[in-house]
Amino acid sequence: MNFGIAQQQDWNALPDVAFRAVVRAEVEAHHPAELRYPPRRLRWAENKSWYLRMAAKGWIAPGWPREYGGMGLSPSKLLIFLEEMERWGIARFQDHGILMVGPILMRFGTEAQRRRYLPPILACEEIWCQGYSEPNAGSDLANLRTEARLEGGDFIINGQKTWTTLAHDASHIIVLARTDKTAKKQMGISFLLLDLKTPGVTVRPIRDLAGHDEFCEVFFENVRTPASNLVGELNQGWNVAKSQLGFERIHIGSPKLPEYGLQVLLAVARARGVEQDALFRDRLAQLQLDVAHLGDIYTHFAAIVGRGEPLGPEVSLLKIWATETFQRIADLIIETAGDCGGLAGKVKMGDGHIEVLAPFYKARPTSIYGGSNEIQRNILARQVLNLPG
Repeated sequence: MNFGIAQQQDWNALPDVAFRAVVRAEVEAHHPAELRYPPRRLRWAENKSWYLRMAAKGWIAPGWPREYGGMGLSPSKLLIFLEEMERWGIARFQDHGILMVGPILMRFGTEAQRRRYLPPILACEEIWCQGYSEPNAGSDLANLRTEARLEGGDFIINGQKTWTTLAHDASHIIVLARTDKTAKKQMGISFLLLDLKTPGVTVRPIRDLAGHDEFCEVFFENVRTPASNLVGELNQGWNVAKSQLGFERIHIGSPKLPEYGLQVLLAVARARGVEQDALFRDRLAQLQLDVAHLGDIYTHFAAIVGRGEPLGPEVSLLKIWATETFQRIADLIIETAGDCGGLAGKVKMGDGHIEVLAPFYKARPTSIYGGSNEIQRNILARQVLNLPG
């Protein structure tokens, strides 16, 4: 079966430098300039033209195997691809179908599930969101209470998910639901696929600190999904869900966002005339060193991925370092902006306009999503340093 656009060449045969040049030329020539480094998560209507172009080119799923319609990139080539997207400030779209659903179905799904769901993901015809977090089950995800009861040929789902990114743009959702209430917390959870148009589903946007509605609550009231939409074995959904976490943490730990924050910080400092101030330069140098060291440790973990080796629990260090460094940069941007530091939108500073609060809005949630930094510290303490629980 042809799942997507056939690749015209084996990208992995190119030297890394040549492959990076190909990707860089594509994004610089064709990505809309007005969409670079957006101050918020873009809605599907805003950036779908770019991703439909990527889909038509066969570049929508760089990490998928070629036999499933992807580019078939090796781990090292995939990192280069993602780094170039970040370097050019290209906003992610609602990509849970590409990053999670596709790889999970390739590993745990049935052939019927792959044939049904992979082609519309590749064509951007079906957009997925992630139904994991709940009230009282965010960082402690195993505490989830959404239930799914098998009745005849259907699972009947009742419960609530929250902080579901762009659920109002999605057509489908992956749902972690408890299917055995007598089992231990990590056991008795199943991984289900669900069409959001199913009766009994309610999606309610949540307005955030900046006034944007990136996140949603999703409610399920006697919602039916066919038993054929169970991925993997019954009550083994925890293993399915956590299979994608290692690469997610190295992606979140990229130095690109902190590097972008430093660019904004320097622009604000020049506009305020404090670029040469001794105190400012001292604080800037500390942050520049933190970002440089982040780049070094990122390169270390990227090399592990590039060799095809699994990432150990120490990768949690990367996520903590990247997100908290970015937050410190965002805080200094606001402080340096002075009386402009609390103004939303583009602010007239010097000879131009700067969105002073954009890095702040981007930075605040980074230490929470992908497993909160408190959880990452627990992982390091217990699994790396062997400290007592």
